[in-house]
Amino acid sequence: MSKLLVFGHKSPDIDTICSAIAHAALKNKTGDEAEAVRLGEINGETQYALDYFKIEAPRLVESVSNETDRVSLVDHNEAQQSVDDLAEVSIKEVIDHHRIANFQTSEPLYYRAEPVGCTATILNKMYKEYGVEIDKSTAGLMLSAIISDSLLFKSPTCTHEDVVAAEELAGIAGVDTDSYGLEMLKAGADISGKTEEELISLDAKEFSMGNAKVQIAQVNAIDPNEVLERQTEIEKVMNEAVQNNGLDLFVFVVTDILNSDSIAVAVGEKTDAVEKAFNVTLSNNKAVLEGVVSRKKQIVPVLTDALK
Repeated sequence: MSKLLVFGHKSPDIDTICSAIAHAALKNKTGDEAEAVRLGEINGETQYALDYFKIEAPRLVESVSNETDRVSLVDHNEAQQSVDDLAEVSIKEVIDHHRIANFQTSEPLYYRAEPVGCTATILNKMYKEYGVEIDKSTAGLMLSAIISDSLLFKSPTCTHEDVVAAEELAGIAGVDTDSYGLEMLKAGADISGKTEEELISLDAKEFSMGNAKVQIAQVNAIDPNEVLERQTEIEKVMNEAVQNNGLDLFVFVVTDILNSDSIAVAVGEKTDAVEKAFNVTLSNNKAVLEGVVSRKKQIVPVLTDALK
């Protein structure tokens, strides 16, 4: 039997990387041979957590069928967000907290999707269910994922289960959640030195919404204006992505992690969907989205409805 490869979505964020590591570790401790891999570059926030807890990043892969016939997906299920040759392997498991879309398999599998703020929260439960202790470093990575996905518990996606899991994991990891979490979020918000191409791909996901092909990229910032000073250059690479990838809409969301608002920049033929979804008027291709911080809960559902 070939080794099980565990990975999250393209343009990986911290939940994708840390949950892949945590799930692969659980599989290995319960008798399966597994390895966490990644489908893209490590962002600054994730690197901060990996360095802090002294864990190596998973190796980068562009395909999986050349080395295994078994995979486990974490933090995603939509095929367009996954490895390009996903159809050539058998999906054995999915551990996720997003909507289910564009997903089917030819055989039964273990599928676990829960409406919580982070995949790591689900994995924390699974460790308990299997009676496996979480080591200090893995607990730290799982905590980091929850802090990021919940914006230090300020996101509307955050649930009581996320808070409880974070408290448990912080105790194992031996860190103060607030002080560690703020420094980690600041590391993720540091975009100095990033090119426009990197900014729109740091945390980008593609979605099918009705008949529309939509890409939504999101970056966190302490001062969104520092990002938007480069709007002209950013729009140029966004428009190139629209042309090259056949997108109907590309939305670039800059989230203010201190004030819990976002500014959206939209290009493509379907920008009217942004105005309809959020009841805003785009000016210079951008609009303030008051109180919006979550792509999963506050952006994807309303855009999907607007594009039906």
